[in-house]
Amino acid sequence: MVNRLSSLAAGVVLLAFLFAPPAQGQRIGYANQEALLANMPEMSEIQKKLQRAARQQQQELQKEQKEFQRQMQQFQQQQSLLSDSARAQRQRELRQMQQKLQKSSQQRQQELRKQERKLMQPLLQDLQNAIETVSSQQNLDVVLRSQALLDVNESSSSVVNISPDVAQQLGIQLQQTPQEPSPSVEPGGGPTTGGGGGGGQ
Repeated sequence: MVNRLSSLAAGVVLLAFLFAPPAQGQRIGYANQEALLANMPEMSEIQKKLQRAARQQQQELQKEQKEFQRQMQQFQQQQSLLSDSARAQRQRELRQMQQKLQKSSQQRQQELRKQERKLMQPLLQDLQNAIETVSSQQNLDVVLRSQALLDVNESSSSVVNISPDVAQQLGIQLQQTPQEPSPSVEPGGGPTTGGGGGGGQ
């Protein structure tokens, strides 16, 4: 679930970037968006709501699947007693039922994704606003997701980790985990964005 939310966040919050070397004198910031989202207090409640919705949809889908299986077994037991026309009619009904079941499964997945986007939107907007504020305060030309960076020169003053500042802007404590990468930008290489410092990557 966390990975799905992180993917969603990446699609909504982050701006598209061009794979080009940083311009001379360009200041680049990077932020661990996934870690920031994970530590926002609202995220826990969003995850619980989505998990409840997913469980409910799964239970409803399982009921439909069981009913289809019941009718399929009933047909298999009785088909030898049916006339050719009755057998053909029953087979058509079962195919229609199977198609309806598949469509129902797809619709439930779409509903869950729609609910996920709706619940995440306020959180993503808060994160975007915080990134833009910090970017403006620090006069950054580009802000990237830390996961987009291939290699980092930690001693470079032109590349800064703004995750702690964004966390402070959001009023949260940023807790790093062992699984999180250590992103960096190598001088003269790495993905960048064009434009001013308002973009959150």
